[in-house]
Amino acid sequence: MSGSHVRCLRIILRWVLAIFFFLGGVLHLVFAEKVLLITPAWVPYPSQVIWLTGLFEFAAAIGLLFERSRAICGLLLAAYALAVWPANFHHAFTHFDPPVITNSWAYHAPRLALQPVIIWAALFCAGWVSWPLRGPGGGARLPPNMN
Repeated sequence: MSGSHVRCLRIILRWVLAIFFFLGGVLHLVFAEKVLLITPAWVPYPSQVIWLTGLFEFAAAIGLLFERSRAICGLLLAAYALAVWPANFHHAFTHFDPPVITNSWAYHAPRLALQPVIIWAALFCAGWVSWPLRGPGGGARLPPNMN
């Protein structure tokens, strides 16, 4: 894949992820009581964590769109997606069906399977990785120098 195609894909993924995480942040804030219902018991201060993660998603999504903050926001969003994965498993296996958030495997299976893709996409669109589009090693730079 040519460099211009990789840049174009990064831009598209950046916008898709920014919208995805922005809406996720809004949902955390608007439906905090519903998100609280699927939060594992081991999460300390769950109400505050839900509120703070909503604000984080909102801010990091916006930051992903700006060159100066893109690298750190992509890295933080990837780490966040990894950190919330256990809560996704918790929701999938507790058989709890809160209003607004379904408990169907038609929802859980893609959500759980796509979490690594979301992590990769956050790193890719922020320039931390280029794999598999540029072969082994991927041509990633630390810190990323985005076009």
